[in-house]
Amino acid sequence: MTPHRVSPGPGQESVWDYPRPPRLEAVSERVQVLLDGAVIASTTRALRVLETSHPPVYYFPPQDVRMALFEETARRSYCEWKGEARYLTLRAEGRLVRDVAWFYPAPAAAFRELAGHLAFFLDPLVGLVGEERALAQPGRFYGGWVTSRVVGPFKGEPGTEGW
Repeated sequence: MTPHRVSPGPGQESVWDYPRPPRLEAVSERVQVLLDGAVIASTTRALRVLETSHPPVYYFPPQDVRMALFEETARRSYCEWKGEARYLTLRAEGRLVRDVAWFYPAPAAAFRELAGHLAFFLDPLVGLVGEERALAQPGRFYGGWVTSRVVGPFKGEPGTEGW
């Protein structure tokens, strides 16, 4: 199946215009992660990864994350572009959220700036880009954040396994 690209409107981006291999770019607006209303991470120094068919994945510098709330787990995954990812469990607000964040301790050269930065799955977390609440990329496998600024279709939606 070939996906039908949605044409972006004013102020929007199509994920089908994002490159492959992915591109890394700086984000200067405030990006935040919350759990039950408590701020877990907040930065104006985020990096985002843009990859064909995926909504942006936002990475936070560790200095802007409440790192004491996290512990590394045994989970690992491998990205053909960035290298080995390690995962973190969050203990906050009386909750334990397993493998909710990940980072690349030694990313590939093209993504060197990502070293140690954390990305977050948005379930049960809340992610904000500026004042807008982001939705989790469909499928619970990828960690993209869907806002009104991006159009798809997005990898992870039903029927996208073949592309």
